[in-house]
Amino acid sequence: MSAEDRRRSAPAAQRNREPILGVLREALPDSGTVLEVASGTGEHVAFFARELPGLAWQPSDPSSEMRDSIAAWSTGLDNVLVPLALDAAAEEWPLSRAEAIVCINMTHISPWAATEGLMRGAGRILAGGAPLVLYGPYRRAGRELEPSNEAFDADLKQRDSSWGLRLVEDVADCATRNGLRLERVVEMPANNLSLVFRKA
Repeated sequence: MSAEDRRRSAPAAQRNREPILGVLREALPDSGTVLEVASGTGEHVAFFARELPGLAWQPSDPSSEMRDSIAAWSTGLDNVLVPLALDAAAEEWPLSRAEAIVCINMTHISPWAATEGLMRGAGRILAGGAPLVLYGPYRRAGRELEPSNEAFDADLKQRDSSWGLRLVEDVADCATRNGLRLERVVEMPANNLSLVFRKA
């Protein structure tokens, strides 16, 4: 099977990669290893690796099919490492340190335990001052949810009752319990947000 045949594609990845890159340029260090948790198809990590070549990118995903897709998209990119089998909710991760973590569109399409595991793992492997960058649709306390996100949230919960848009405040509280502080919230296109955390 050719690399092209193994590549999966998510249309949203093409639409949101440039705005996310803008946030990453400001948040990430100039060098070191960036762990991407729940890399999915691998389109994001391949794009970011080309645009930010000073960083070593460590993609991961619990799905073997997605890891095959990540590897296919990353063909020829020397700064993308072999994808890891990593479940965010697991007590132990297959790496012990990273200079930054990126996680795109996971918190709403996974049980809350995955977000708890993400924060626990980030608190464990990041050094002081290192960033954790999340991206996706979120709820915010005291703000009405946009109609498109309301419909999306309802659809997610119909597909799996443990899924759904998370409150930024709940995510931030979970981060705080694991030694991370919410540094800033960035408004993104299509009613999405980027949340930039730092290890205390």
